[in-house]
Amino acid sequence: MNPGQGSNALIELDAVRKSYNIGQPNEAEVLHSLGLRVTRGEFVALMGPSGSGKSTLLNIIGLLERMTAGSYKLLGEEVHGLDDATLTLRRRTTLGFVFQFHHLLPAFTALENVTLPALMSEGHVSATQLARARDLLAAVGLSKAMGKRPGELSGGMQQRVAIARALVMDPPLVLADEPTGNLDTASADDVFAQLRRMHAERGTSFVVVTHDPRLAARCDRLVELIDGRIARDEPVAHPG
Repeated sequence: MNPGQGSNALIELDAVRKSYNIGQPNEAEVLHSLGLRVTRGEFVALMGPSGSGKSTLLNIIGLLERMTAGSYKLLGEEVHGLDDATLTLRRRTTLGFVFQFHHLLPAFTALENVTLPALMSEGHVSATQLARARDLLAAVGLSKAMGKRPGELSGGMQQRVAIARALVMDPPLVLADEPTGNLDTASADDVFAQLRRMHAERGTSFVVVTHDPRLAARCDRLVELIDGRIARDEPVAHPG
């Protein structure tokens, strides 16, 4: 384990368990007393075979599912026991999400899609947030596509819009679930390069679920899940 201590820790999971169908004959525990720390500025790959618990773990970190037992501190705050409204607020202000499928609204332009988190969080988009959205789209190479709708963009371009959207509220942590899984190799490399560049330029932390060893090798730390347990947690060696 690579623990993050004190104020440097973004997330701290201790003895986290997750079960489904509790009390029923088909009750199943998918995460078994799991511990994980992620500190500010890390770029972490989360790997494991299908059914190993990767998406469940990411959903718990992302406050989309509640753990069955254990402790989870987000920026030092224990999230167990927080009500749904508070969890939603923490999710909007602390976390960004990039999924395998971009989930862009087809009737909205690229710029409107990027500003959507601000609109949902505050009911309006401020001039500062609009400027930030424009800057982010320019940063991912889409300065000439801000007025285009998703149907007018390639898959890789749509995913770059999704990256900009995940960063518009300036979250300290972005969770990416197979963000390149629906793309061809060239587009996947481009999108991953955008994630790495945002990490380098903005200091945003990333936890990226991927099945692609090539992409995992370009992360800084590899966490491997097998059967709901962490089987490996180690730095990634980069040549040179």
